[in-house]
Amino acid sequence: MIDSKAIDDKNSTNYIIKVIDWGCSSYFAPDSYMNSLVGTPYYIAPEVIAKKYNEKADMWSIGGILYSLLCGQPLFTGETIEEVL
Repeated sequence: MIDSKAIDDKNSTNYIIKVIDWGCSSYFAPDSYMNSLVGTPYYIAPEVIAKKYNEKADMWSIGGILYSLLCGQPLFTGETIEEVL
């Protein structure tokens, strides 16, 4: 059970993590590939850029997010989206 007082207290060490933006989610058949170029450039897997990917590309993205959380900066940087990709 979540203590609502802890949520409102700015000095609290309790955090609520929310997963959002399911707009590009989709179902797909096992052993098939997706081909839409979607995602955030800092966390997009190389297979997505090549437009032939499956659920394993999500593991790459999670790794990129974890790297950013641990290191305080994105895995790849650039001044433009093209440089990041």
